[in-house]
Amino acid sequence: TATIRRHRLSILQTQLETMNSTEIQGFNGSERCPRDTRIVQLVFPALYVVVFFTGILLNTLALWVFVHIPSSSTFIVYLKNTLVADLMMTLMLPFKILSDSHLGPWQLRAFVCRFSSVVFYETMYVGILLLGLIAFDRFLKIIRPFENSFIKKPVFAKRISVFIWSLLFLISLPNMILSNKEATPSSVRKCASLKGPLGLKWHQIVNNICQFIFWAVFALMLLFYVVIAKKVYNSYRKCKSKEGKNNKKLKGKVFVVVAVFFICFAPFHFARVPYTQSQTNSKTDCRLQNQLFIAKETTLFLAATNICMDPLIYIFLCKKFTERLPCMRGRKTTAPGHENHSSQTDNITLG
Repeated sequence: TATIRRHRLSILQTQLETMNSTEIQGFNGSERCPRDTRIVQLVFPALYVVVFFTGILLNTLALWVFVHIPSSSTFIVYLKNTLVADLMMTLMLPFKILSDSHLGPWQLRAFVCRFSSVVFYETMYVGILLLGLIAFDRFLKIIRPFENSFIKKPVFAKRISVFIWSLLFLISLPNMILSNKEATPSSVRKCASLKGPLGLKWHQIVNNICQFIFWAVFALMLLFYVVIAKKVYNSYRKCKSKEGKNNKKLKGKVFVVVAVFFICFAPFHFARVPYTQSQTNSKTDCRLQNQLFIAKETTLFLAATNICMDPLIYIFLCKKFTERLPCMRGRKTTAPGHENHSSQTDNITLG
């Protein structure tokens, strides 16, 4: 018995010594590439802690505000669903922080692989689709400001939001179920090790679907904002009165949606394509694998900051939201002399 205990202690000591250098292996299992993970263990967890507490503060405040705002427009419905996605994404961060920093037991890493990271990515793509819908909503406000079609009614926004949540849930659920291999201290170092052949195949399919979602929203958002930019520019040229500067500033706020989208999500998807190829191609240079890994982790952090950036959309574009903010109570959001002027710009920038 004493010999067995000493043997187990020896194995545990070896595992602890190798925590700072994990071995990454492609899905085909033909290449071993030592990787220094000190940045992932020390730097990124500290940054995620800042994002977590900032996200909790901002989104809890936003939740309190939105509880008091009726879902009277498609824009409000999309914003409320975005808030729910951000809150869920925020609540997954502590598990990632503890797992990446190795402050929790190895069983926590298994939980991250099987559940919390799946929810994290699910809510990320829910958020991406909702940003696309918000951009589409602003687009319609400009090209058809007075049209009262079905897609401008709250019931449409609620139905398509339910569809998005259901679709992403059905896509993500097999990733949880098919991570069914026995978890051990060594196997949880890489989440793919918990998946069988079917699980790896489904993971690859989901990755392709998510890539398609991003690039489709990316292309549509470019189209929407080319039209929006043209409309804003033409409107500014026609209105060069004393209020012209304020008018330009107000209309410029509509671009906060595309700014959040590109800052948070574009870098991650640009980096993810070569990173995924490096993981499935056994001929990829080990040094390049490590560089792509750091790039992926850096851009993933940018994607996580979306939970702190979305409140900017609420503040800049949703007048009902700013009117109910505690710090804005008692202030007039529109100067008396500018009421008519503001009503003309509301259909572009405010919900």
